[in-house]
Amino acid sequence: QVLLVESGGGLVQAGGSLRLSCAASGRTFSWYGLGWFRQAPGQEREFVAAISWSGGTYYTDSVKGRFTISRDNAKITVYLQMNSLKPEDTAVYHCAAKGGDGSSWFGPSGYDYWGQGTQVTVSS
Repeated sequence: QVLLVESGGGLVQAGGSLRLSCAASGRTFSWYGLGWFRQAPGQEREFVAAISWSGGTYYTDSVKGRFTISRDNAKITVYLQMNSLKPEDTAVYHCAAKGGDGSSWFGPSGYDYWGQGTQVTVSS
C-alpha cells in the first residue's frame, strides 16, 4: 500500500504564490515518478506537472514558466512551487505516484496511487 499526503493549499490573491508538498510512504521502492493533477468543479482531472526519479520534468503548457516541480528523494516528497497564480488555477490539487515508465505521464490512467487532494483557491 502507498500513502500520499498533500499539504500547502489555501487561499491566495491573483499574482501570489503557494508551495504544495506531497509526502509519500509505503512501497516506495517500486515508484518511477510523482506528479500533480488538478480538478476544478465540473471539470475533468487534468495533468499539471510530473517528475521522474532521474529528474526529468513535464509540465502542461498553461503552467510553464510559473510552476516548478521538484523532489527530495531522501524524504520521498515532491513539491509544486506555484508562482504568478491566476484565478483559473483554482482547483483541488492531487499528488499521484507512477509505478513504471510504460504508461503516459500526462493522463490520470498512467498513475497508480493518489492522494486525497488539497484545495487551492486564487481570488481575483
